[in-house]
Amino acid sequence: MSATSDFYFARAAACSAEADAAKLDNVRDRCLRAASAWLLMADKIVQTEEARATRDADKERTRQSVIDEAEGLVG
Repeated sequence: MSATSDFYFARAAACSAEADAAKLDNVRDRCLRAASAWLLMADKIVQTEEARATRDADKERTRQSVIDEAEGLVG
């Protein structure tokens, strides 16, 4: 199963809601730490997705320029 940023953001929101409902300070603190960790993981996934999209776009531009150059040599 592949993790998605939506999953991590949802877990962070759930932990934040648990923190809001917590009556004990240590439970609230634990939930807030967990929410923070989920947000960090979500941010890493988002950065990875953005880097992958950039890399794929760069590859496509390179591929297209090679095709264009080859067509110029043939044509």
